[in-house]
Amino acid sequence: DNTRNGFSAIQDFLYKVIERLNIGPNKDRAAVIQFSNVARANFFLNSFMRKEDVLTAVRRLSHKGGRPLKTGAALKYVKENVFTAASGTLQYLGDNVFTASAGSRRPEGVPQVLILLSGGRSFDSVDAPASALKQLGVLIFAIGTRSADSRQLQEISNDPSYALSVSEFTDLPSVQQQLQSSVEAVVIDASAESPTVTGMLTSTASYIVFLLDGSDSTRYGFPAMREFVERVVEKLNVGQNKDRVSVVQYSRDAEVNFYLNTYTTREDVLDSVRGLKHRGGRPLNTGAALQYVRDNVFTNSSGSRRLQGVPQMLILLNGGRSFDNVDTPASALKQQGVVVIGIGTRGSDKSELQKISYDPSYALSVTEFTDLPSVQEQLSSVMSTVPVRAPSVTPIVPGKKDVVFLLDGSDSTRSGFPAMRDFVQRKLNVGQNKDRVSVVQYSRDAEVNFYLNTYTTREDVLDSVRGLKHRGGRPLNTGSALQYVRDNVFTNSSGSRRLQGVPQMLILLNGGRSFDNVDTPASALKQQGVVVIGIGTRGSDKSELQKISYDPSYALSVTEFTDLPSVQEQLSSVMSTVPVRAPSVTPIVPGKKDVVFLLDGSDSTRSGFPAMRDFVQRVVETLSVDDNKDRVSVVQYSRDPAVQFYLNTYTTKAEILDTVRGLRHKGGRPLNTGAALQYLGDNVFTASAGSRRPEGVPQVLILLSGGRSFDSVDAPASALKQLGVLIFAIGTRSADSRQLQEISNDPSYALSVSEFTDLPSVQQQLQCLFFLSSCLFSVDTAKKDIVFLLDGSDSTRYGFPAMREFVERVVEKLNVGQNKDRVSVVQYSRDAEVNFYLNTYTTREDVLDSVRGLKHRGGRPLNTGAALQYVRDNVFTNSSGSRRLQGVPQMLILLNGGRSFDNVDTPASALKQQGVVVIGIGTRGSDKSELQKISYDPSYALSVTEFTDLPSVQEQKAPGKDVVFLLDGSDSTRSGFPAMRDFVQRVVETLSVDDNKDRVSVVQYSRDPAVQFYLNTYTTKAEILDTVRGLRHKGGRPLNTGAALQYLGDNVFTASAGSRRPEGVPQVLILLSGGRSFDSVDAPASALKQLGVLIFAIGTRSADSRQLQEISNDPSYALSVSEFTDLPSVQHAVFEKVFIFLSSCLFSVDTAKKDIVFLLDGSDSTRYGFPAMREFVERVVEKLNVGQNKDRVSVVQYSRDAEVNFYLNTYTTREDVLDSVRGLKHRGGRPLNTGAALQYVRDNVFTNSSGSRRLQGVPQMLILLNGGRSFDNVDTPASALKQQGVVVIGIGTRGSDKSELQKISYDPSYALSVTEFTDLPSVQEQLSSVMSTVPVRAPSVTPIVPVERKAPGKDVVFLLDGSDSTRSGFPAMRDFVQRVVETLSVDDNKDRVSVVQYSRDPAVQFYLNTYTTKAEILDTVRGLRHKGGRPLNTGAALQYLGDNVFTASAGSRRPEGVPQVLILLSGGRSFDSVDAPASALKQLGVLIFAIGTRSADSRQLQEISNDPSYALSVSEFTDLPSVQQQLQSSVEAVVIDASPESPTVTVDTAKKDIVFLLDGSDSTRYGFPAMREFVERVTLSVDDNKDRVSVVQYSRDPAVQFYLNTYTTKAEILDTVRGLRHKGGRPLNTGAALQYLGDNVFTASAGSRRPEGVPQVLILLSGGRSFDSVDAPASALKQLGVLIFAIGTRSADSRQLQEISNDPSYALSVSEFTDLPSVQQQLQSSVEAVVIDASPESPTVTGILREKKRIKFDTCLAPHEYLKIVGGLHSYSLQLKNSAVFEKVFIFLSSCPFSVDTARKDIVFLLDGSDSTRYGFPAMREFVERVVEKLNVGQNKDRVSVVQYSRDAEVNFYLNTYTTREDVLDSVRGLKHRGGRPLNTGSALQYVRDNVFTNSSGSRRLQGVPQMLILLNGGRSFDNVDTPASALKQQGVVVIGIGTRGSDKSELQKISYDPSYALSVTEFTDLPSVQEQLSSVMSTVPVRAPSVTPIVPGKKVTDFYLPKAW
Repeated sequence: DNTRNGFSAIQDFLYKVIERLNIGPNKDRAAVIQFSNVARANFFLNSFMRKEDVLTAVRRLSHKGGRPLKTGAALKYVKENVFTAASGTLQYLGDNVFTASAGSRRPEGVPQVLILLSGGRSFDSVDAPASALKQLGVLIFAIGTRSADSRQLQEISNDPSYALSVSEFTDLPSVQQQLQSSVEAVVIDASAESPTVTGMLTSTASYIVFLLDGSDSTRYGFPAMREFVERVVEKLNVGQNKDRVSVVQYSRDAEVNFYLNTYTTREDVLDSVRGLKHRGGRPLNTGAALQYVRDNVFTNSSGSRRLQGVPQMLILLNGGRSFDNVDTPASALKQQGVVVIGIGTRGSDKSELQKISYDPSYALSVTEFTDLPSVQEQLSSVMSTVPVRAPSVTPIVPGKKDVVFLLDGSDSTRSGFPAMRDFVQRKLNVGQNKDRVSVVQYSRDAEVNFYLNTYTTREDVLDSVRGLKHRGGRPLNTGSALQYVRDNVFTNSSGSRRLQGVPQMLILLNGGRSFDNVDTPASALKQQGVVVIGIGTRGSDKSELQKISYDPSYALSVTEFTDLPSVQEQLSSVMSTVPVRAPSVTPIVPGKKDVVFLLDGSDSTRSGFPAMRDFVQRVVETLSVDDNKDRVSVVQYSRDPAVQFYLNTYTTKAEILDTVRGLRHKGGRPLNTGAALQYLGDNVFTASAGSRRPEGVPQVLILLSGGRSFDSVDAPASALKQLGVLIFAIGTRSADSRQLQEISNDPSYALSVSEFTDLPSVQQQLQCLFFLSSCLFSVDTAKKDIVFLLDGSDSTRYGFPAMREFVERVVEKLNVGQNKDRVSVVQYSRDAEVNFYLNTYTTREDVLDSVRGLKHRGGRPLNTGAALQYVRDNVFTNSSGSRRLQGVPQMLILLNGGRSFDNVDTPASALKQQGVVVIGIGTRGSDKSELQKISYDPSYALSVTEFTDLPSVQEQKAPGKDVVFLLDGSDSTRSGFPAMRDFVQRVVETLSVDDNKDRVSVVQYSRDPAVQFYLNTYTTKAEILDTVRGLRHKGGRPLNTGAALQYLGDNVFTASAGSRRPEGVPQVLILLSGGRSFDSVDAPASALKQLGVLIFAIGTRSADSRQLQEISNDPSYALSVSEFTDLPSVQHAVFEKVFIFLSSCLFSVDTAKKDIVFLLDGSDSTRYGFPAMREFVERVVEKLNVGQNKDRVSVVQYSRDAEVNFYLNTYTTREDVLDSVRGLKHRGGRPLNTGAALQYVRDNVFTNSSGSRRLQGVPQMLILLNGGRSFDNVDTPASALKQQGVVVIGIGTRGSDKSELQKISYDPSYALSVTEFTDLPSVQEQLSSVMSTVPVRAPSVTPIVPVERKAPGKDVVFLLDGSDSTRSGFPAMRDFVQRVVETLSVDDNKDRVSVVQYSRDPAVQFYLNTYTTKAEILDTVRGLRHKGGRPLNTGAALQYLGDNVFTASAGSRRPEGVPQVLILLSGGRSFDSVDAPASALKQLGVLIFAIGTRSADSRQLQEISNDPSYALSVSEFTDLPSVQQQLQSSVEAVVIDASPESPTVTVDTAKKDIVFLLDGSDSTRYGFPAMREFVERVTLSVDDNKDRVSVVQYSRDPAVQFYLNTYTTKAEILDTVRGLRHKGGRPLNTGAALQYLGDNVFTASAGSRRPEGVPQVLILLSGGRSFDSVDAPASALKQLGVLIFAIGTRSADSRQLQEISNDPSYALSVSEFTDLPSVQQQLQSSVEAVVIDASPESPTVTGILREKKRIKFDTCLAPHEYLKIVGGLHSYSLQLKNSAVFEKVFIFLSSCPFSVDTARKDIVFLLDGSDSTRYGFPAMREFVERVVEKLNVGQNKDRVSVVQYSRDAEVNFYLNTYTTREDVLDSVRGLKHRGGRPLNTGSALQYVRDNVFTNSSGSRRLQGVPQMLILLNGGRSFDNVDTPASALKQQGVVVIGIGTRGSDKSELQKISYDPSYALSVTEFTDLPSVQEQLSSVMSTVPVRAPSVTPIVPGKKVTDFYLPKAW
């Protein structure tokens, strides 16, 4: 509004600027946008193409008006709607402005300029949208009047100098010339991925980081480096908005000397540079340093303005080769647009520097650092041409190519290289906008000769090609070369125009087989759209070249390179037909049947079990098991499930029937059907258990149940349905029929019998249901959830009655009910408002009553996008009554009368993604294309002239079968085409098209596919037949069946093309083919099957039958005819096979054997009882059937630590076990750590390598003999053992803790007890009984080794040390490998072998799938050459094996359960760490044997091996034969372990774990004694039996003095503390130390009891500022729940200490450490007040009122009734028509005691302190006082906080600031009005969520204390409140909103926890009138209970916290 008077001056200015432009389609373009509160385009960039038209439009401009001024939103609008590319339609606030549809030519590299004229300060934020435009490469100039905010305009502009200023708009002519000059200086370099911007931008500022090699080797050259940096800096223009400089030094690690924002003057920078000290250290890790500067220096927080388009430069001064890899970090810097200039000495690696540098030409070189002045000039030249990156786009440009030649430069091509060079020279059309060329040579590594953007003329390219020198080298690594060109050459920075649509081609000239694998990199290039043409000689591997090439036909061949001219023509032909890529998909299929029976084996079904067994037998007899069609599994369950056999256990019907007949009733209680269903999803319907679900085979579950489940069945049943399992439930009269219906896919699938003996009566019914659902089961069409979204804006006022009537008529036809149809109505204009939800009404009458009472809402503008998003997030949800997750169809009917002001694309797409079918009905005022976008399918967008015409569209449709015919229309089928056409006609005649069941589509293809008609093109059989009769043969070649199948998945089997796949309608494809496909069919056929398409392929004799079988769902679905004229002969077969099912697989559970581990308490206290324990073990073992494939036994003793006496696989005879047991010696020791011992046996004994057969289904048992209470916690490890399926039996004496033993035992009844160990024989019988009933768990692992399998085979990888030091020993290694291979079974495809050599890097000699015969392997091994190189990086080699060799693509059969073996031969100590990579391989299940010479590090080899005994040793490699037999024996015993698992925890809160972190750096040497004494004094006050203490000292690195579990007495702790020595060292890295504590000290293994809920306290004593960042590690510790107190001296940084501490008040200060006693008391008090936070959040516990009840209100209700009412009121909108009743319910409930913890509440008052509430503020203050007066304020009672807000929020006091009512009231009375505008309620709500409702601010949310927010508000918010309000509700905060007449009522309702919690007064002075209402609401707050993984035993997750009175 305030620019009205200046608007004519703006118009004149526009006119003058545009007059000087050269307007035209291919010249300049102009657009004008006006904005106030919203933006509106007057015209777009493509609206006018003549200057006259643009000027006319400018003259006609009228002032828009409006307020407030939202520049940020306007910039966003411009980005999304103007700078975009093709139609000129006006669109509002959405996705279309610096965009294609608005005429922007940004993708073509045309400069994009934005001129902003502003007359005021923006009311919203401009930062993000301005930054986004700059990221797009838009150059922004801002011109403002004196009313504008100049700082804001500078932020918006690309450079502060681009922000111009005038007094009034009438002065605009004064800046016109200045603007013109700036705009004319703009030059854009448009390259696709990152258009480069140069010119004006580059001249303003550069940000330069110097990265200096500070390693030991540069000590003498460092002064010269320092001087060089000085000289460069002296030439820079350093300043705030000019150049900025940072210096980083590195060796092993990188360290910042100063950041880009540390200094703002040149003098300060120079002073700092002159003071630089050499850092020292080794090795030199340049890669890590590059990564460090990318992550920590080129960042916004460190002063980088990369995102504002300021050039970023890195100057690297380097004196040596890097010890780590530089490729990835260097590439990452280039990706980020950083220009790297590398300067190296003669010690540097030239090729490494070129890799690192932005361009190879940017790698400069000097002999020594003293010669640096010689490159100063060269550096200046490079710096002056630095390109600046702007972000990415994706256009398409034909007519040019980017061609890369990849030349084999290995030793073997030396003589052929001149011929290669000549070949490259011929036929190039090079130019900047024509072809671009690059040449790369490779052998071992790849090296770029020149990039795609190095030369722009043919002459330059030819000159360079002629000068190419042969590179030489070996071996030939084609795979890594392909990867290299993908990552470094086909990139924007190297000149690739891939993202602009320019075809990318790679021509490979190759003369030999690759030593590394080419599959992955070749595939990656194809994925990227690069067309690879491979040309090889006779030395090349033809199949390898075909793999590499884009298509096998693109692999060309010559005898020698001199014959290359012979393929030149062929190459030209291929290049001229470069294929265009179509996008990929991943999908699902039907075809067979996997049937699982889940039998109720609980106590109550004992008598009915024989009848169940008979039923299963009868059903199995009807199945087709023997011909491998059907598979069967049986699972029994009661409390837990037990698998009787899996889907892949048996392959014949006879075996299944035998097993079923022998089934024994399981017994047990209670009945947990939910857990059993969950178990099936995790363990039975899996590939490893034989399920063929991934292949699309139908999955069927038949549940037989005889009772109601004790646990919830909803989620697990829903999860199975989501998996596609068809569930039938059969129950007796004792079962809960409603529960069975919930479990079943459809209520009709829940069958009922009186007793199980009546099961035969439902068998026929079940059989029928089976048949009906045999292909794909559909969604539930018997019910629907329908939401009406009505346009209630101002423009629909007169049409609203017609809309209302339309909704009525539709509802009248629905079958409304709880389990039938549900209806919701939402009205919208600017915002959306729900009239009623899907679960509000359950009868048609109630819905109609509500619809008839609908009032028109009014309002503008019309935001359809926001409304669609709103219904998705708030209406189509479970809590609002949506049954989407139960498979009920979701429909949205939109009635719309106008174009949306916001963007509808994203929300419409989100609804479709969620499966909501949207039908859009619009009037003539609507935007037709917008409605089509919104609708589920364009055909679902209906139209009427006016709303009164709505009855005309009131019709509906139904489902059926979708059949697609894919016809081979290539040249070779011309004569057979009429026969194909007839066949299609005959099939169509049998379909039911007219009644809308079946749909048909026909597609013809040859080279490309062409759709004849889609599934939704015709709706009658007559139309389809007419079209089919008129089909013409297409013609063309070659035949690309793969591309056609891909096309169908992407374009035909889609909803928009009429496919009803999302509705569960079967999808059928019938392919008629007359030839072999020229492209690959595997992936696209597989993708269609994944989509659920059933494929039949019919081919003639010219077709490839194997290919057709691959395409079909089953080989029998591939039919064959001689000619197409024979098609009638297979027609019947097609129909017959549609419902046939098939397939294959492995695994079972074995109860004939057991693995038993005895865990014996060997502590000091059991010395005298130990002989009795030993005898007990003997007696148990005597009754076992010990043997390799029978029972196995292990014995472990423990006290403080556990020690294995022998493993499960140590002995294989009973005699050996007994001998060992008789020789057991008592171990002794203390304390007794039972928890650690349990963990130890889980991790080290119940493992595959130790002989456990858990993964083969063998029962696992642990018998614990214990004589005392554990000193550590047993909960987590005991739970972990149970999770793993180990049955623990605990036997204790009177010294044991009975409840602890029960926790440990598998079931409390498995905890047995004796007085002394001598009484053990008395429980022997009891133990035998328990052991005989052990429940057997089946593992949930993907890879599983079958139990019964002959010679399972092994994958063996040899990793050979090929470093310089093993040169002489290499022949002996080679011989050893040969000898081992000779013993393997390779030829019969059992064993596979791979060999990898390594030194610095690994090199694969051959993969596991390279050779399939022993002869080939032995030949290759004999020819192995020693690799050489150093240092020896064993860690990197192990890592490489995990990533590249033990993988499916490299031939590993690990996923199939085949044992994986690694044999390492090493001759030295590794230079890198081996721990993590070795551990990763073991996690993968790889069994590692390490053999080392005397030069190797034996401890390192033991770490690498799975077991120390697997680390073998020889003096020299020539002694290897001496260990061969030992190795052989170990390998033969291998069985693979594959499953990591996770544990559970519990909670305890009466103790403390205290960690002292002491600054031990050089600067605290003299203060250390005072620190030590302080720790002593604090320790003296801890409780011996409750508290634990740890001390850690740190400087550069941390060092643990002792852990929390090191000492158990105060005396031991004090002794150790008194002996502490000062550590010393620098710099001080507090951040790293805090990180270390989180990772290594506050952990269970280090003694922390955090998982048990014990408070964790950290006391930091610091004497200086940290050199590293403390924010993230401190925050991480707080997240863990650690309470941090920081005490610093005057040398410390007090702000840093406050950041570290949980609260600023926890950061204490002393002058020196000798003053520590002065803060001891203060610290003590704070620590004692600790309350621990232990659990993440959880959902609200509510009930649901399912039926009307008469409730008596004179007494408190029973808990279940109370919960029903609360649940009904708050969660399911209980409808109480009588408002008096409603009022009484609330009053009554408020009189009852309150749930969870009603003794306390956390209440935050959020007060509107904006300018508009100045006069009402005293009334607000009084209101808060009155509320507080009624509260019971105290530390453990109620807590209060007050926050005021306007533009920003400000805390007056926190929840933990005051602990008495008086203090709170005093503070409230002193509140001052804050003032300010605008009013941002949304950001204030977010602020209180993030800063006030937190543990550190005193919130007790995680302890279950109710959280309340009372908002007093006097106006509508200027920002959006939806997200923050929703976030508060998610967090369980109950928001009560109180507003005045100035407030927006609907906004308040959104904010409030429930709309009824939004209260209203006329003025704030009327607040007392709602006081009573507020109290009532506050007393009924729903409480959230925390959902922790750790669960307190003995309670259920569903327990409600009820008032004490109950």
